[in-house]
Amino acid sequence: MPNAPMNALLPDALVMTGLIVAWLNDTFSGPSGRRTTYFIALLTTVIAGIWFAVNAFDPHVYYYFTRMYVVDAFASAMKAVVTLGYAVSIVYSRKYLEDRDMFRGEFFLLGMFSLLGQLVMISGNNFLTLYLGLELMSLSLYAVIALRRDATQSNEAAMKYYVLGALASGFLLYGISMLYGATGSLELGEVFKAVASGHINDIVLLFGVVFIVAGVAFKMGAVPFHMWVPDVYQGAPTAMSLLTGGGPKVAAFAWAVRFLVMGLLPLAVDWQQMLIILAALSMIVGNITGIVQRNVKRMLAYSAISNMGFVLLGLLAGIVDNKATGAASAYSSAMFYSIVYLITTLGAFGIVMLLSRRDFEAETLDDFKGLNHRSPMFAAVMMVMMFSLAGIPPTVGFYAKLAVLEATMNAGLTWLAILAVVTSLFGAFYYLRIVKLMYFDAPTDTTPIESHSCNRALLTLNGVAVLALGIIPGPLMSVCLQAVSHTLPL
Repeated sequence: MPNAPMNALLPDALVMTGLIVAWLNDTFSGPSGRRTTYFIALLTTVIAGIWFAVNAFDPHVYYYFTRMYVVDAFASAMKAVVTLGYAVSIVYSRKYLEDRDMFRGEFFLLGMFSLLGQLVMISGNNFLTLYLGLELMSLSLYAVIALRRDATQSNEAAMKYYVLGALASGFLLYGISMLYGATGSLELGEVFKAVASGHINDIVLLFGVVFIVAGVAFKMGAVPFHMWVPDVYQGAPTAMSLLTGGGPKVAAFAWAVRFLVMGLLPLAVDWQQMLIILAALSMIVGNITGIVQRNVKRMLAYSAISNMGFVLLGLLAGIVDNKATGAASAYSSAMFYSIVYLITTLGAFGIVMLLSRRDFEAETLDDFKGLNHRSPMFAAVMMVMMFSLAGIPPTVGFYAKLAVLEATMNAGLTWLAILAVVTSLFGAFYYLRIVKLMYFDAPTDTTPIESHSCNRALLTLNGVAVLALGIIPGPLMSVCLQAVSHTLPL
């Protein structure tokens, strides 16, 4: 391993510096400096995101802070995704926040604190670091959801998320304590070696893994730990729903990879069996329950649950008959799927916020009626997002689902792949229902759609990206495969 250069940490330091500068600006300039706070947050995260993307092509693995923090190709790629995802989220949220007098520094600062937690989660190489990153992200999200203090529904959503999140943290800590007691170490590499040695009580390890998987499932919103997802998505203001359902899902996937693959891969036979149950339940509950939803944000919440089921498919297909020959391909397909899910979710929530205006929330399916008559461009973008979530070619969602299903089939889990296809057909109904409302129903609201030019340009690029990556998925898939291959502890 080469000597770890400090410049590999500079993008992380840039995010932290941007947070401090934005915080000082908001403290001393007050309401007059909110726009400056917004631009500081946007500029630093865009630059850091591009920097992370460049670092993702470095095949070396660097350790920092007595091996508690790791920078590798996988970490850099996932950090680029969540950082740029945050930048896009605040651009989409700008007008929505301005219309509701919520365009305040607290939103951007809490969002950046959450982002910082996600960066720590992605690069954690120690149980303690991974837990601290999770808590920094989660506590910031609890606060940002409750930011609109005069809204009872938002406060209720934050309280539900907080209580259930504390329960999940307890599960996780209990699992970590059992693994620490069994292996004598908190570092992922040392835990990996200790578990692989075969000299540790299997019962203790198994109990530890059960609690770890429960914590992972909660943060990913997998069934049966999904109870908070629909309530938080619906109860929180849409901008806060996007902050909760965007980057944190990708960070949770990377966090799961650190725990399960980098630290507990020798126990893959055990945790893969648990993930099979979680994935199957998530796809069934998410897709079938989503059909009866009339609230768009609640529908997107169940969509998130079903999509996390697909991500879990890639995670559970890595080790077959105690052989890791297809591990890189399976884990990279899950990584690809999580990135695609974020890109698509950003576009869908961007349109939902676009249709909202002062004193009006575009939350029901009826609000999408006749959107093509009001704005053909925005209707086309939403149609592309729905097609991608449904897995319809030539959108990138089709290729993402295909890659995960191929990994599942290669693992010999044909029945699970068939279940995924069947449940996706149910899910396609509620995605295509929105397309039908936009193009074939008369509009019930003829109010002109107002938007900033940045929003229009970014939404257009978002739609183009979903189509372009569907037609040419190779480059992004190659990046994912290389990132995972250089990171696997094999």
